Amino acid sequence: MKYIALLRGINVSGQKKIKMTDLKALLVKLGLKDVVTYIQSGNVVFSSDEMKLRSLEEKIKKGISDSFGFDVPVLVKTKMELEEILQKSPYTKQEDLDAKRIYYVLLKDAPEQESIANLVQDDYPNELFSIRENCVYLNCLNGAGKAKLTNNIIERKLKVSATTRNHRTMVKLLELAEEN
Repeated sequence: MKYIALLRGINVSGQKKIKMTDLKALLVKLGLKDVVTYIQSGNVVFSSDEMKLRSLEEKIKKGISDSFGFDVPVLVKTKMELEEILQKSPYTKQEDLDAKRIYYVLLKDAPEQESIANLVQDDYPNELFSIRENCVYLNCLNGAGKAKLTNNIIERKLKVSATTRNHRTMVKLLELAEEN
């Protein structure tokens, strides 16, 4: 089975540094197969016979903690889940994709309706967003650097762990999952 692991908060502003060659070696040591990393922000495509996403997440999280000495939230998705997330995006205009405005805030768990209502009631004038079961689709009209609706705010309001990736990264991860 093909999986995509998304690590949150590594190699950001000099914090929680992990070289991708070291991460790849660790994951191979943990028994994962066909391991490929993509850019320095913690994106990994791999194969495994393990069918439980939570088990894979915990295995990777524990391996990172034991090997590198810090706690890193890990989210694992199947190739099919990633395909579905991309297919369900309400933001498909080529001009938005070309302007690099589209982001996916991938949620570890589905948020409760009360939490969704809490997020939706707030005003984010330069961001459009849509919440689905396992993803907040985000269109940053003025670019992500100026966005007020950040990963941290989404986690706090929805009360779930999350990690954000841009459209190009999501497409590339899917391509890597199909190649290997």
